[in-house]
Amino acid sequence: MDLAVLHLNAGENTMRSVGSGAVLLVILVSHVASALEVPLDPKVLEGLPQPPTITLQSPKDYIFDPRENIVIHCEAKGKPHPSFSWTRNGSHFDVEQDSKVLLKPGSGTLVIDISGEKAEAYEGTYQCTAHNDHGTAVSNNIVIRQSRSPLWSKERLEAITVQMGVSMVLPCRPPAGLPPPVIFWMDNIFQKLPLDNRVSQALNGDLYFSNVLPEDNRNDYICYARFPYTQTIQQKQPISVTVLQTNPTVECRPGFMTPLGATSTKMVLRGDTLELECIAEGLPTPEMSWQKDGGELPSSRVSFLNYKKTLKIVDVGEADAGDYTCAATNRLGTAHHVIKVTVKAAPFWISAPRNLILAPNETGILTCRVSGDPKPDISWFVNGVPIENAPEDPTRKVDADTVVLSRVQSGSSAVYQCNASNEFGYLLANAFVSVLAEPPRVLTPPNRVYQVITNSPALLHCATFGSPIPTITWFKDSLISIKSEDPYVIHENGTLEINVAQSQNSGKYTCIATNNLGVKENHVFLEVKEPTRILKQPEYKVAQRGTSAVFECKVKHDPSLVPTMTWLKNGGELPDDERFEVDTDSLVIKDVTEEDEGTYTCIMNTTLDRDSASATLTVVEKPDPPTDLELTDQTERSVQLTWFPGDEHNSPTQKFLIQYEDLLHRPGVWVNMTEVAGTSATAQLELSPYVYYSFRVLAKNQVGYSRASQPSRQYRTNPAAPDENPSDVQGKGTEPGNLVISWTSLTGFQSNGPGLEYKVLWRQRHVDQDWSSKTVANGSHLVVSGLPVYVPYEIKVQALNDYGNGPEAEVVIGYSGEDLPRSAPDGVLVTVHNSTTAQVHWEPVSPHSVRGKLKGYKVYYRRQRGLHETEEEADQESEEQVVTFSGNRTEGRLPGLQPYSLYIIFIRVLNSKGEGPQSQDKQFETPEGVPGPPSFLNVLNPSLDSLTLEWGPPLHKNGRLIGYTLQYQPVVNTTEAGPVTVMDFPVNETTVTLDNLNSSVLYKFHLSAKTVKGAGANLTKEASTIMESTVASRHVDIATQGWFIGLMCAIALLILVLLIVCFIKRNKGGKYPVKEKEEAHQDPEIQPMKEDDGTFGEYSDTEDHKPLKGSRTPSNGTVRRDESDDSLVDYGEGGDGQFNEDGSFIGQYSGKKEKDTHEGNESSEAPSPVNAMNSFV
Repeated sequence: MDLAVLHLNAGENTMRSVGSGAVLLVILVSHVASALEVPLDPKVLEGLPQPPTITLQSPKDYIFDPRENIVIHCEAKGKPHPSFSWTRNGSHFDVEQDSKVLLKPGSGTLVIDISGEKAEAYEGTYQCTAHNDHGTAVSNNIVIRQSRSPLWSKERLEAITVQMGVSMVLPCRPPAGLPPPVIFWMDNIFQKLPLDNRVSQALNGDLYFSNVLPEDNRNDYICYARFPYTQTIQQKQPISVTVLQTNPTVECRPGFMTPLGATSTKMVLRGDTLELECIAEGLPTPEMSWQKDGGELPSSRVSFLNYKKTLKIVDVGEADAGDYTCAATNRLGTAHHVIKVTVKAAPFWISAPRNLILAPNETGILTCRVSGDPKPDISWFVNGVPIENAPEDPTRKVDADTVVLSRVQSGSSAVYQCNASNEFGYLLANAFVSVLAEPPRVLTPPNRVYQVITNSPALLHCATFGSPIPTITWFKDSLISIKSEDPYVIHENGTLEINVAQSQNSGKYTCIATNNLGVKENHVFLEVKEPTRILKQPEYKVAQRGTSAVFECKVKHDPSLVPTMTWLKNGGELPDDERFEVDTDSLVIKDVTEEDEGTYTCIMNTTLDRDSASATLTVVEKPDPPTDLELTDQTERSVQLTWFPGDEHNSPTQKFLIQYEDLLHRPGVWVNMTEVAGTSATAQLELSPYVYYSFRVLAKNQVGYSRASQPSRQYRTNPAAPDENPSDVQGKGTEPGNLVISWTSLTGFQSNGPGLEYKVLWRQRHVDQDWSSKTVANGSHLVVSGLPVYVPYEIKVQALNDYGNGPEAEVVIGYSGEDLPRSAPDGVLVTVHNSTTAQVHWEPVSPHSVRGKLKGYKVYYRRQRGLHETEEEADQESEEQVVTFSGNRTEGRLPGLQPYSLYIIFIRVLNSKGEGPQSQDKQFETPEGVPGPPSFLNVLNPSLDSLTLEWGPPLHKNGRLIGYTLQYQPVVNTTEAGPVTVMDFPVNETTVTLDNLNSSVLYKFHLSAKTVKGAGANLTKEASTIMESTVASRHVDIATQGWFIGLMCAIALLILVLLIVCFIKRNKGGKYPVKEKEEAHQDPEIQPMKEDDGTFGEYSDTEDHKPLKGSRTPSNGTVRRDESDDSLVDYGEGGDGQFNEDGSFIGQYSGKKEKDTHEGNESSEAPSPVNAMNSFV
């Protein structure tokens, strides 16, 4: 068991971080003798002497239930274990002499069996004493009393008669019990009487009526008393109350029923609860209020009970003394009462004496500092004996509340008691003085490893015990001594603190404890770790219901520490829901709901530190539909619509959309009517007549529109005359002399009433005549016939129904139908500007002859022939060209003319109906122009130094040709050309041979034709002279020779014969094995038939039986090997096969190739015709 509390052990298991600093200091830790305390370590306690210490005792006031045993607790510790004894009422209590009293073994606790005995015999004041060889400790005086629940004294209660409106008190006066009973009022069926501002129960249990009402008339007002220890309830005789009613009832000013008079007093002890009570009478029932004169009521400790008739202040202090005023107020006035409160105090500790452990020749001080009102008296005891009666001790000096022990010696251990008392109570404290001589001991475990985070404080403990108190010295890495200066602090208990730990502070630390009886050392280690930090914190999220929300939380930590990631919602655990997925650095919430809203915190924990960050999730959704639609302020043409907005789901409503349904004209169709701001819940709606309205409202927020509200009740407007006329009124003729008047009909919503019709009015414009009219029902047009052609008319269309006409219609101008124009333009004149354009002029026709809206003039013109051609040579198929000139034009330009041509032209006038008659034909001629390019340019007979050019005249001469111009130049490369040579030729020359050219050179030629207007466009050609080596390689194309054609025909005939033979043999079931190999130098053209079966031997070449391909001869006469594997060249002696000029073949046809043959499998199938052909080639 421990003897006391070791202060430095309080920080033994606390790990705080520390600071940097390489300066290492040595400090001598000195201990005041009075600070030495014995640690809790059992190994240290073993063998150490200890005076007794009381560890458990019963309360000073002990009320027992006579139905149970009396148990008076007294426990103590000490070395050796103490023995116990008791006193009762100041005299020794011999426990062994009373068989009903048991002292628990090893304890001082008394157990008194009071069954069958009078419990009163054991009432009294008890005190426990604990004693061993080193001193005596005593308990408080414990007053033992039996609980009591006495019966109510018999009494006869008279019935009470009282006038209505006056005050009344029903007394309770319960019997005194121990402890006091709990009071309450009930009726004879055990129902609590209702209490209120008018009827209240006072602190003493009496029932107060501020004024009496008829409902107070009853005969069963019963006061009950419940005694807590015995759990018994006793009742008073019922009280009968009769209320006499008066008319009228007289009101009265407030007055106090309790306390009486203008002032009263109240005393309360410090630390207790203060209850002040004021109950007032009056009619009407007064209202109560409280205030403290010259001060404020302590808001944290004050409360009002019993409808503010009781003021309660807990944990009273000296500052709560003063004057408290209660005020009772009704409409007739106010009454005041002042309660003067004084605060007294039983003794209370300022500094209780503490146990002392002293080394021989040390000095110690015991202090017993208390306060109270009145001031307590202090008495000292030694081992339970008043100090003045204790043996003389020259080392001890008593001075009021202090005992000084100087140069103590071994064997002078004792227990001192301090008693402080006044009229309100007492305090008793035990404090032992133990004289010990012990060498140093280090209590901190050896080689302990302390881990801290960078920039945090670090505490390295060196808990020691020794007497005298050891001196502590610290070293780092066993070499450098540490002194108590920045960044190090060495505390009195030996703990080394590093204010701000850095990585360089890591290492081995040694503490050495020294006193005059020996030296002890201990080693500890410090590791400074990197802090845990959240690099990417979760961010505020707004998620729509049904989507996913992701919170990221990326962390950095010391690699030697194992982190643990924890997610919290609103400070608690995440819901147990599979929708919440926690990853190493994120939290995913799937299918978000409104319940997922809140603050999410990621916490990264290690064994040393933690870091956290939070973010809020807000779940948004479309708003709920508005509810409770109501129509107010109803008029013929307007109504006010109000509604209650639905839940916004965290997204403010931006606007409300009001829609209507016309149940009369378009049932089931909802039409947007108007919008109002999201902050409004009402709308003034403009209405139309003759509509059966039903309204609904939709709310819109950032997410979207809500569902529509339930429709409002139906609201019908009365019919009325139309408010508007048809729109888009037009008048247009479709045939000569008619007028079609059309309009866009009104909707049923616009009709304003039944019987909708249209009154159509028309009259000729600028003519003094009356309006013609016709009424149209169920239509949107009217055809008026028998009118003049294309005359303007004024038109009106007015709506009307059974309730009247619509507003006056606006006048619209329309025209009757058009007819074809009657006249053709006169005075057609053509002015030729150049060879391709001309200007035409004409005189306009009269407006009357147009007989419609003039749309313009159409000019028709056609090329008859070229001026250099006769009529017989002219192209009779030239297309007619048309140009339209809109509006009232009298001239225009004719594009796309050909030079040196004869044209014919005429003009027609155009209106919406069509074209009028044509004007008289007019001819005009175009002058010469530059010719087009020559029709062709060919290069013939190129040689080493010459070539021939041949060309044709232009297709479009555009005049009389006067010659040609040729320009040519050698081309050096793609970006550079040689000098240009220019040659002119008369019109009758169309060929030229160019000599003295360079061989193997590319030339570019430009040829153009000329008229008197100049040269036309160039025709360009490129050609090259040839190289010397290619001259000898020219040959005749064998494909054009007669002998070659004959040879091919013979081969085709032979193949046909072979095919016929093959089919005959197949029908007979013959087989065609393949001949294994040809003999060398055998003629490959004809293969002999086998004697054994009469079949042909197959021919196989190196190309895997490829069929013979047609030979091709290039333009220079050379037969190329790479163009045909089976060309005739393959059969020569080598080198190129060539033909003589007469067509004979130069090469020999006797060369043979060695062919590999393959043995064919026997088959009933016929051989391939291609293979058969190959065998004869």
